[in-house]
Parts: sequence; C-alpha cells; structure tokens
Amino acid sequence: MHAAWIVKHKPQTLSEVVGNAEAIQKFTEWARSWDKRIPKKRAAFLHGPPGVGKTVCVEALAKDLQMELVEKNASDYRTAEAVQRFAGLASQYGTLFGGSRLVLLDELDGITGTADKGGVGAITEIVKAAQCPVVLVANNAYDPRFSTLRKYCLLVEFKKPTVREVMKHLKKVCVGEEINADEEALKFIAEKSGRDVRSAVNDLQALAQGKKRFVYEDVAWLAERDRKDVIFNVLRTILYSKDSWEAKKAVDAADMDTDMLFQWVYENVPYHLTDPQDLAKAMDALSLADIYRRRIRSTQDWSLLRYVLDFMTAGVAMARERTKPSGWIPFRFPEKIQWMSRTKAEREMQSAIGMKIRRKCHVSSVRAVKEFLPYIRIIFENNPEMAAGIARWLDLDETMVNYLAGRKG
Repeated sequence: MHAAWIVKHKPQTLSEVVGNAEAIQKFTEWARSWDKRIPKKRAAFLHGPPGVGKTVCVEALAKDLQMELVEKNASDYRTAEAVQRFAGLASQYGTLFGGSRLVLLDELDGITGTADKGGVGAITEIVKAAQCPVVLVANNAYDPRFSTLRKYCLLVEFKKPTVREVMKHLKKVCVGEEINADEEALKFIAEKSGRDVRSAVNDLQALAQGKKRFVYEDVAWLAERDRKDVIFNVLRTILYSKDSWEAKKAVDAADMDTDMLFQWVYENVPYHLTDPQDLAKAMDALSLADIYRRRIRSTQDWSLLRYVLDFMTAGVAMARERTKPSGWIPFRFPEKIQWMSRTKAEREMQSAIGMKIRRKCHVSSVRAVKEFLPYIRIIFENNPEMAAGIARWLDLDETMVNYLAGRKG
C-alpha cells in the first residue's frame, strides 16, 4: 500500500508551509502574544480557499512553539452541548504538565447548515471566555452566520500560493521520492491544480509514483482540474459501489467517451481490487466489455454499447466481495493514454508518410506504415543517395526526410 504523499510530505514546521508568509507571520505573532497576556482577540479565524495550508499551518505552529494541539472537526459538533463538551473544557483548563495548549476547530463551514443547533453561538461564547489560544478554520469567514463570531476573532486570510511556490514544494516532494522531475512538468501540474497545494501533490503522486524520471510529456495530455475531479469521483463509484445501479449511473457523470473511461477503469482495477478472486471477476467483466467494444467497431452496431457499459461498471463493482479496505490508494492515470499522447506527433508523421506511399503504391496507408515504412527507414539511415531518389518520388518534405533519417531537425 502506498502512503499518501500529502501526508508523507506534510510540512512539519512553519518554514516549510507553502506561501502565505504575511498570514503566517500575523498568526504567529498573535499566538506568541499569549505568553505575555491574554490578547483582546482570544481566537484567530483562518480563512481562505481549500488546499492552501490553513490547517497545516496551525499544526506546524503547535510543533514550533511546543504547544499541545487539541484538534477537532467542527462539523462533527453542531449542537451547543457537543461544542461546549469538547471545546469549552479544552479552552478553560491547562495541560497535564503545565504547558501551553492550542484548541483548533477545523472546517467551521460544516456547522452552518440546517443541522446547526446552537453550535456557532456556543463557539462564540467559548471564544469570549477562552483561557488559551483558540483557532477557527473555514473557507468563508464572511458567511452571515459568523457575523457575531467574527467580532471576537483575529481574521487571518490565506490566499492561493503562486505557481512558483507550488512548484518549489512539488520539487521538494520529488527529491524525497528520488524522482528527477522537469520544471516544465511541475509547472504544468501547479497551474492545472489551480494553485491548490493539496490537489497538486495528489496529481503528482498519481502521475509520477514509481517513476525515476518525470517529464512534461507525462502530464501534457491532462484536462482541466474539474474534469479530473469528475473522473476520480466516477472511478470511486465504480470501484467501491455496493449497488450495481449506482455504478451504472456513474457513467452519466463522466465527461469522456466510453473507450477513454474503459482505459481508466482497466488501469485502476488491479490496485483497488486486491483479492485474487475479486480481481479475476473484474477482469473477466472488462474482457467481455472489450469484446463488445471491438464488435461495435467492426459492425457499427451501437445497440451493443449498453453491454459495454454494464460490464465495465456494474460488472466491476459487483466483483468486489473479499477485498478488504486498505487505506488511501491513489488513482492512476492510464498508461496507454499517456503513451498515445507522447507518441501523437510521431504517429501523425507516420500517417502522413503512409498517405504518400499509398498514392504511389496503391496500398492502404495502414499497410504502408506497417509493411513499407520500416524498410524505407533503413534505406534513409544507410543509403543517402537512394533515399534522395525515394524522397523525390514520394514527394516527401524536409520534416519527413529528417524523420526517416533519424534526425531531429
């Protein structure tokens, strides 16, 4: 089982947190002010978009200042009684050995729904009387429900780091994983993640794990962030659903053709169905789906598509019987799709030359590429005089000649 890189390479000190230097300094100064006296604002309210390091910053600060961190997800404590039972007691009493304590209520957005029964009001009262630093974390500090709470908090805004800052962190992760990565590839991931550090690291792991060399061609084919999120959710439904109808419906959310989705499922099944019998059943279902895919191509009978979808979704989902949960497993981008992206330019060149051969030799361009092209390349690499005559006869341009001769120019 592979460890999640977002956990394995999580910043351990404030100096390792990506970006937001001003916000971190403001937050640190507030935390240190407790050593002198209780400040006017007894809580710090960290807010900003997901994946920018708010929670990581709190955890790193607690380690740097050697504070006991008492941490809970606020969305689990929606009622006033539950909030008071946890945060109220924690904010009033010192640690067992007399050290400093830091109380963190994370994902505060989660208690702003209809299920909230006094939770925000209880947090406000706790903040007003806190005897130790209290930190609140949310994406949006300006939700109307927080209007009173904000008055008693130091607002600290976290923004998305720059592409360069995200790249620097990705490079550090690659060094830790002993991967030689091109900066161009890391820049592409940083940009496509929308400068979301957590998403960028997850993408890096999905694309680079197991490699020693990571280059731009490994990532250039990727779609936008929202499309990747969609396919990840679709895969999660297909591979982990216990309901065949739910697995079949997942296809409706996939913004890609059936062949592309098939490659995603095929690539990831062996990593998520680890029991041999489960894996055998899933691969049997995929093989049947593949038979129908081929039959559709040969007959153009698209009424068979429903069988492809049934086998590659419900068939795979129902194969999971004995596989036990094994923690977080990253989704892998299909190797075949990456290979086709890397070789696209070469395949287009071969096809263009195949068309030239077809017109002169009266064979299909596919046969020309498979049967004629290998011999022509040998001639171009070893007999320049004969190659020049063939080039004139086939009317090849300079790029075609360079390709056949093995020259990059």
